[in-house]
Amino acid sequence: MKAVCFGDSNTFGYDPRSWLGGRYEADSRWVDILAGETGWTVCNMGENGREIPETAPAFPADMDLLILMLGTNDLLQGRSPETAAEKLERLLSQMPLDRRQILLLAPPPMAPGEWVPDRNLIDSSKIFAGYCRTLARRLGILFADAGEWGVSLAYDGVHFTRQGHRAFAAGLLAALEPEGRGHGGGRTLHKEDQHDS
Repeated sequence: MKAVCFGDSNTFGYDPRSWLGGRYEADSRWVDILAGETGWTVCNMGENGREIPETAPAFPADMDLLILMLGTNDLLQGRSPETAAEKLERLLSQMPLDRRQILLLAPPPMAPGEWVPDRNLIDSSKIFAGYCRTLARRLGILFADAGEWGVSLAYDGVHFTRQGHRAFAAGLLAALEPEGRGHGGGRTLHKEDQHDS
């Protein structure tokens, strides 16, 4: 099983205490925890400051699962949740993958902090998560809401703490059940669809 994790600094594993773009240690980055717990080959395509791109990047041709989480930086740059969701839809529509090979993650909502001085960004991040859920359902792709996983954020209100990365990894691993992590076929379902499984 080969998975690609495509996202921003919270996928990269950025340590907000670093001034030079440093990362947490591997045992405190959700992407590396995912690899260790599943035995999958996991490619980290996270990049600090990444917004939703206009065109799809080149992904490995032998990828089995794309895990995508973006949108936070778009909101931080002043885009509305609606505009960010439209950008995300354009990106996802370009993906040359089977729909069931794409797992869209709604980022955890922002919290009060140095980068989040008022409630507007917090509210926007919660609204954006709802758009992600609707978009995933419309496109027929997999979806999970990381806002349900108890991810703790650092002083800036945006970046995951070490504990946040571990909570994120635990939530993702649970979402990839019941078909099983480590069995090459883990998939998540919309909560509202699970009774059909």
